[in-house]
Amino acid sequence: MVKHQPFQVYEKQVFVSLVTGIYGCRWKRYQRSQDDSSRWECSWFVILSTSFLLLLFWAYFWLVAQNDFNEFNWSVYNRSGEWRDETVPIVASTIVGFSYISALMILALFHISLGQQLNLYWLHKIGVLATLLTTISGVVSVEDVWGEEWGVLLVSLQFTAPFLHIGALTTVTALSWLVAGYVVRRERSNFQMMVLIIYIIILLALYLAPLTFTCSCIMDHHGLKPRPDVIGRRGAPMLAPENTMVSFNRALLHGASSLEADVTLSVDGIPFLMRDHTLRRTTEVGTVFPDRQHDDASSFNWTELRSLNAGRWFLERDPYWTVRTLTGRDRGRIGNQTVCSLLDMLRLAVRANSSVLLNIRRPPPGHPRHRSWFMDTMWAMQKAGISHKRVTWTPDTDRGRVRGFQQTTNEKLSVSEIKQRGISSLTLHYSQASHKEIQEYLANNVSVTVYPVNEPWLYSLLWCSGVPSVSSDAPQVLRKVPYPIWLMNHKAYGFIWVTSDLVSLAVVIGIFSFQKWRIRWRMSGMHNCNPEQIMLSAVPNRCGGRDVNIMKEKLIVSELNNGLSSTEELSLYPENADTRYCHGGLSR
Repeated sequence: MVKHQPFQVYEKQVFVSLVTGIYGCRWKRYQRSQDDSSRWECSWFVILSTSFLLLLFWAYFWLVAQNDFNEFNWSVYNRSGEWRDETVPIVASTIVGFSYISALMILALFHISLGQQLNLYWLHKIGVLATLLTTISGVVSVEDVWGEEWGVLLVSLQFTAPFLHIGALTTVTALSWLVAGYVVRRERSNFQMMVLIIYIIILLALYLAPLTFTCSCIMDHHGLKPRPDVIGRRGAPMLAPENTMVSFNRALLHGASSLEADVTLSVDGIPFLMRDHTLRRTTEVGTVFPDRQHDDASSFNWTELRSLNAGRWFLERDPYWTVRTLTGRDRGRIGNQTVCSLLDMLRLAVRANSSVLLNIRRPPPGHPRHRSWFMDTMWAMQKAGISHKRVTWTPDTDRGRVRGFQQTTNEKLSVSEIKQRGISSLTLHYSQASHKEIQEYLANNVSVTVYPVNEPWLYSLLWCSGVPSVSSDAPQVLRKVPYPIWLMNHKAYGFIWVTSDLVSLAVVIGIFSFQKWRIRWRMSGMHNCNPEQIMLSAVPNRCGGRDVNIMKEKLIVSELNNGLSSTEELSLYPENADTRYCHGGLSR
């Protein structure tokens, strides 16, 4: 009997080819496999997943840390001595790395969903490993340079936790399709049961996670306190050079109710405004006094200070990417700014009927005004004619001499210590003040000012917490927040929480049931389909109009009826034959 070799008619699998081609550079059908992935490739999938989760954490950190980008650049400047916006390369590389790893992660999940063997291309392996090591080094560097900033994560969760919970619940619910497809297979193993148990634990943890949330904005809207006052921290330093007259004017124009400044004393006893210990960053001291550019700012006399330009650096370096928004007139005013005296700033506050918060840096020992710094500062206040009640004084020193002023401290103290020291207000970093502690301070008539608050989400969170005032580098941004970004009562959030959990549970049960039925159906009725879903036919009129690829393969078929075992002839079926190739053999 003559044996025939059938034509194999393959359906195009463009999507599968695209997925396996990008992920593993396997563009051809014969390069793909539906066998179980090797342990080596599974290990690389674990590395890829770890990189994705770490980058997700890293990207979220820099997203919420935007509030403190100025503080980060200032910390780097104090270490390196050079001012540059270090956040730009960090954010850019984070976006690129996260996009790359996310794309590979999605392709890997598609492999699992389509039953394709994982086989990450060697070039991607290098990219994944490089991204992972770079991210780890970034985390270590932040811990070294800016370790205190990790607190922003816990603070941000008070605002974002309900939304992150919904996102995580949606993701884990969607992953049930892959978990169910793996667990309900006919072959059972201990590893399958372990995967199922881990998935159930994660799902239950997400269902109960809202029990641990502490969100200030989950409250009755009737209990919302008045909008917090905004203090212009060094004026409006994103719109004009910090601690200059034009900066303070900008802050008042954008709704700041108070002004905050850093005060230093010159060698001849004139209080002036300067944040840094030296003049290098915000003046042209390197050009005018090149031999003294590393000297302490307090070692200069007032005549020398007034000769320095304090605005040109802002136009040249554009530290906040805002110079392009300035008009020609604004640039001219900024370019002519000089070092600002405390007296000029206080006179502006008097004209605007505004309060001031002064961070006074006492001159170092050996300075001519080390002992008389207090009287020099008082002289400027008296000459400006500002009421003592409108001046808040920090740091917490010389309490016996500072009478009549609002006295504050940057230390986090208990209520009893505050009363003992006679302090009327606290100025705290936002990471130091929890919702419960703020309520305790306010209940004991202690005013709380929180700094720095530059992002709407943080301003909304503190508004819901009842904070009476915040210190901000961006009053122009907070001015656009007339109401908390979101506010929800407990009943509404409870309904959303329970509903989302029930919907997720129903979807998970439905997916597991469907996958189990699907596997049984395929095992009982689809045995005749091979893994590549090959359609074999030798009838031209059945496939002549379809866009398919036809591949010829030699198929050796043993003779079963006449007992021939070794005689085989290879040929093609006649064109008019109606033949199909299946797992079960040949049928005509």
